[in-house]
Amino acid sequence: MKVIIFLPCYNEEATLPTALAALPRALPGADAVELMVVDDGSRDGTAAVARALGVHHVIRHKRNQGLAAAFRTALDAALARGADVIVGTDADNQYAGADVAKLAAPVIAGEADVVIGCRDIDAIPHFSPMKKALQRLGSGVVRMLSGLKVSDATSGFRAYSREAALRLVVLSTFTYTLESIIEAGYKGLTVVEVPIGVNPPTRPSRLFRSVPEYLRQSLNTITRAYVLFRPLRVLGTVGVLILGVGLFLLGRFFYYYATVPGPTGHVQSVIVGGVILLLGFQVIIIALLADLIAANRRLLEDILYRVKLGQFPRP
Repeated sequence: MKVIIFLPCYNEEATLPTALAALPRALPGADAVELMVVDDGSRDGTAAVARALGVHHVIRHKRNQGLAAAFRTALDAALARGADVIVGTDADNQYAGADVAKLAAPVIAGEADVVIGCRDIDAIPHFSPMKKALQRLGSGVVRMLSGLKVSDATSGFRAYSREAALRLVVLSTFTYTLESIIEAGYKGLTVVEVPIGVNPPTRPSRLFRSVPEYLRQSLNTITRAYVLFRPLRVLGTVGVLILGVGLFLLGRFFYYYATVPGPTGHVQSVIVGGVILLLGFQVIIIALLADLIAANRRLLEDILYRVKLGQFPRP
């Protein structure tokens, strides 16, 4: 049983030593624990610091590609190195390294595919009231869309089974945290939460420059992920609503035609209602086509899963 703990890094030479020092070198039920740093195009000495501190695997992107790309690289690299359990944490030391044992335990025991470290958001002193409210709101939306009991959807402190790492296909270029939960729910992976501790901040977040940007990026990621996995439900609902508006306008015209003697007017309702009905039918057709594309994506992901099984066989 091998556990690999990975840290995605971008210009983290100052904080990386503290983060690495807090990580365990042995875990109950694990035969080996190895460390991995994914240097996402850093312009400082992050990679050199990682090697000097004895990190087992240092992988570098030639240019900065973002957190989601670093996550994809980490999963593939850990699978290639025979990991049975993959734990991700941040290089800025925001999460309590000792809690890796809490995250890994359910996966090692075969009780979960994904374990999310749940922070006590209300008790974090450096989170503003607005940030706490947004965290709760975002987690609620992800919980509703994924069907999973997740209370801290943005936490990047997570553990994955080998099966989960093979199954997850993150397409986002912003962050993997939100999309991967929706995907895990869609693919029937077992997801649990464990409480974790946090450390005082060492630097401002580099994932986003402002709260409005974070909201825009997060909303785009959530919407895109849900439509990707449930296109018929989303677009079909929109199409039915549009059809309802068109039928209402046509019904309005026929109501006056049947109840008002003589010329009734309201021809505009017929014209607008007909156009809206046509639009509704078009949206429903698009929904059916999107559902067929989603079915094809499921087949392609199954092929990719089988390819990965051959590419990353168990040692």
